[in-house]
Amino acid sequence: MITINYHTDSEIGKDQTKLLKKWIGSSIFRENRIVGEVNYIICNDEQLLEINQRFLNHDTYTDIITFPTSQITQIISGEIYVSISRIIENATLNKVSVFDEFCRVFIHGVLHLIGYNDHTPAEKKEMRAKEDYYLTLRP
Repeated sequence: MITINYHTDSEIGKDQTKLLKKWIGSSIFRENRIVGEVNYIICNDEQLLEINQRFLNHDTYTDIITFPTSQITQIISGEIYVSISRIIENATLNKVSVFDEFCRVFIHGVLHLIGYNDHTPAEKKEMRAKEDYYLTLRP
């Protein structure tokens, strides 16, 4: 089951919640995985910074933090914390709509749960290609 919880006043994505859940689920299926419990928590910069400091010892703002919770590789489960503040800023910087950036970050988190990383240039390139592919399938 995929859940999306808003811990901020943002309305971004709320009207499309059902479609977003279906899109994420079908993306997981296309990667030959099974949807487990995927929980998106939409928060602001300060909330995500606190999580970044507390759990990862990073003192920087970020748009997403992903915590996998499944011990079984085939089952995709985890908590994905998303900063709506970073999404809005990154959308402006990248000259895309806020909803487009919102979707990119959503699929990025799922790709991390599936096992894709973005530490090296090659991994970043693969991650971006996967994001772009799944964004073409978005509702």
